[in-house]
Amino acid sequence: MKKLVCLFLPLAMSLAVQAQTVSWTADNGNGTFTNPLFYDEFSDPDIIRVDSDYYLAGTTMHTVPGLVILHSKDLVNWENISYCFDRFDFDDDAFSLKNHREIYGQGIWAPAIRYANGQFYIFSNVNGKGLQCYTSKDIRGPWEHHNMQGRIYDLSVLFDDDGKIYAIHNYGEVKCTELKPDMSGPIEGTERVIIPEGNGVGEGHHMYKINGMYYLISTDYKPNGRTLCSRSKSIWGPYETRVITADETYGYHPASITQVPRGEKYRIGHDGTKFGLPAADENATGCTNAHQGGIVQATDGSWWALLMQDFHSIGRTVCLMPVTWKDGWPMIGFEGNLGRAPRTWFKPGTDAGKQVAGQAAETPHAPYVRSENFDGKRLGRIWQWNHNPDDKQWSLKGGKLRLRALPAEQLMWARNTLTQRVIGPSSITTVELSVKGLKAGDVAGLGNINVPCSWIGIVMGNDKKSYTLRCFEQLTNDTTDLQVELPSGKIWLRSIGEYDDDQAQYAYSTDGQEFHTLGRKMPLSYQLITFQGSRHALFAFNTTGKNGGLAEFDNFTVEEPQADRSKNIPFGKTFRIINLATNRPAVCDPHGILYDTRSDDKGPRTQFRLIDKGYGKVALQCVDGRYVKVYGEGLAGDVRFTTNAQEAEVFLWQDYLNQEFMLYSLRNHRYIGKSPTTGSPYSMDFVGPDPARRNGSVFRWEE
Repeated sequence: MKKLVCLFLPLAMSLAVQAQTVSWTADNGNGTFTNPLFYDEFSDPDIIRVDSDYYLAGTTMHTVPGLVILHSKDLVNWENISYCFDRFDFDDDAFSLKNHREIYGQGIWAPAIRYANGQFYIFSNVNGKGLQCYTSKDIRGPWEHHNMQGRIYDLSVLFDDDGKIYAIHNYGEVKCTELKPDMSGPIEGTERVIIPEGNGVGEGHHMYKINGMYYLISTDYKPNGRTLCSRSKSIWGPYETRVITADETYGYHPASITQVPRGEKYRIGHDGTKFGLPAADENATGCTNAHQGGIVQATDGSWWALLMQDFHSIGRTVCLMPVTWKDGWPMIGFEGNLGRAPRTWFKPGTDAGKQVAGQAAETPHAPYVRSENFDGKRLGRIWQWNHNPDDKQWSLKGGKLRLRALPAEQLMWARNTLTQRVIGPSSITTVELSVKGLKAGDVAGLGNINVPCSWIGIVMGNDKKSYTLRCFEQLTNDTTDLQVELPSGKIWLRSIGEYDDDQAQYAYSTDGQEFHTLGRKMPLSYQLITFQGSRHALFAFNTTGKNGGLAEFDNFTVEEPQADRSKNIPFGKTFRIINLATNRPAVCDPHGILYDTRSDDKGPRTQFRLIDKGYGKVALQCVDGRYVKVYGEGLAGDVRFTTNAQEAEVFLWQDYLNQEFMLYSLRNHRYIGKSPTTGSPYSMDFVGPDPARRNGSVFRWEE
């Protein structure tokens, strides 16, 4: 159906947004970091350290350049330095989105990065093509491609001390296969089962040899997401297995997952009204908690895990978690709360946040430059094409990105669509589009490559004196059209994303200053069809079955309103502490315990201040002068008060954004909280938040 509706609604945000230079970085600038490392998608991370350098490889699926590689000096601040290839080199139309063939949800995924014999190796699987390996003596490339074939996927690779090379792979029934040293393929007859089915082991393997013992980190999703470690004195087993982390969601429940009609296979161009987009279960952990990833020993001797975690419609992100070795097992977290990890913690190479002498501190920085004026000779590293592009049909010229409108029925079939991942928790993306070169039948604009997809753009008819601005939403299979006059030949298109809340809305401007929304605020999802979260798309296609005109894009900007977290800790303020589970404020009870009170109580005993202890550490003081002190080892009722400032409990502030927070004890590695159901007073015995943030350990501060 089609609606001719114009919605002129002023945005709540600034109408003339300038691209802000602040982008999300996990580094808080005070010796601590806050997860995720990147508030954008980075799936299936694998980590290595070579001398004092860390390298992280991740999945890129059907987008190119492929197999992304990041570099860091401190495990917190990362930079995108390389991809393994510019385009898929298989003679197959599906990799180039040609002749109605595609590889959505396929492509290349779950890499294993290794360094041995003086060179880097990255192993990965390509659907239908088998095991692939890329080698280079320089991490920045160029990379040599070895098509090893064979049915080995979601693997880890171990270069053993005796020179043999092993691939560990498969789900449930874990297998080990020896590889040829020249990377020409597996050695026939060497495949053996090393962990039989029935041991609760999953996939996403990461194999290490540490002090003569073989350790295999794996993830499992039946019936729920968990990360496991299996260990043995021999590569061939037998192995014993332990869970090393479970239920760590950092208070993020699973996103709505797109469902296709029962009994049908997803088809590009599917009628979105047949999709199912069920409400998310806010209480579920699901398989979205911290799972697949690897471990690494830092230069200071500490151990860390880099695991992926689903952050709603953003997709899968990476979280950095401290590791404690307990009885020979690499457990996530610390004694007293093994299996869970703080969202905010001290950076590697620091002593409780204070820089260790002799170790240089990294300046906080984001891994990518997201905004792009297209003035350079090459696209920024943040950009990827949706499938292989036709390099004859796009260019950077005159400070603009030029896309030739190639034949396609709709966005998901449009070749030469340029994409980059969205950035959370919220962001505003704007691009300038010149329509002067468009021809009849052309459609060009800004979209979201996802399932369901959506876009806002210009649809060209035969009359170039007037233009149709269209907002399309596949979920409702609906369009909102508006006739616009563009005397300058330009239009500014905008996407306003609230990705933690799984919502986005489009807007436009005819002068680059005043913006108006078009269409509704759309729900967003994560889905297992393309295996990617939301992605911005610059596109042009022609619906008449022939090559069309030129769309010219300029001044792509990304603003991140929540990237600057410097004022998230309310130093210098007097505030109430509201428990999200009950919406009731904490009170310094005269009886000497921390309890709660009625929601409208704003008396002096509900008012608190923070005492800055440096490096993100705080003490909590009631305005009556008493300090919060924890007595005992987490028994109910042990949160009381003292008038002695030296006895005050020291917490590490856990920033949950939007004035939400947790208080983490540096003494017993648990959180302060109050049960919403038992009536017990506050205690220091909570292991972490539940997915809905309603178990009594997550708070909101309110001035």
